[in-house]
Amino acid sequence: MKLKLVPARTGATWVKLGMQTYAKQPLALTGLFFMFMALMSVATMVPLVGLPIAMTVLPAITLGLMAATLEATQGKFPMPLLLLSGLRAGPVKLRAMLSLGAMYAAGFMCAMGVSYVVDGGGFANMYLGGHVPDKDLMASGAFMAAMWTFIGLHLPLSLLFWHAPALVYWHDLTPGKAMFFSIVACFRNFWALTVFALVWMAVMVAMVLGITALSSLLGSPGLAGTLLFPGLMLVASMFFTSLYFTFRDSFEADSPLEEPRP
Repeated sequence: MKLKLVPARTGATWVKLGMQTYAKQPLALTGLFFMFMALMSVATMVPLVGLPIAMTVLPAITLGLMAATLEATQGKFPMPLLLLSGLRAGPVKLRAMLSLGAMYAAGFMCAMGVSYVVDGGGFANMYLGGHVPDKDLMASGAFMAAMWTFIGLHLPLSLLFWHAPALVYWHDLTPGKAMFFSIVACFRNFWALTVFALVWMAVMVAMVLGITALSSLLGSPGLAGTLLFPGLMLVASMFFTSLYFTFRDSFEADSPLEEPRP
């Protein structure tokens, strides 16, 4: 396994491949994404331990979506059990995945805890509770400081774990080595990932503007509210489909990637 350096324009290619692959199996990939969202939502509902549990299994479940994308690229229909691929690949990989998850959960909770200290919990309650804060709170300096503090702490955490579950799963690396190679690969392909993020932001904005314009043309303001949520979920499904390609093109595998036998 070797690191690969790709040009910045590859970021746009990743977006295109994500959309094209999603179009091959839209029902299966959408269903798996909604299962992923449901699992995370149900886990976070458990008092006290729900959020740490959800963050612990997040890397493994995200890996499941990448495994489903691999199946779709091979012309296969991704089955629901693929979502649990990272937890079904044998005891060694299960321990590695749970170790990754525990470290991610610890980092996430620390970042959220620091933001809580900054503004007394306003941003944390909004982020974790899913409710929209009032305008005065959002306009406050403390809220903005807490938000940027969390983003500043969570961004390097995300880079550490961007490729780590896939490296554990497909390349049999230990959690520590997987995190190291993940952040190194992200920095080596920084501009490609930047283009990747910017193109997805543009897709999201274009989708929102398109729905808003359509509702205005039809003279139905309520239509925008009706279509916005499914539109956002569609884009999110395609985004998670494209994550596999950011991994595939950042590393040179010794052999073709395939599903490990449980």
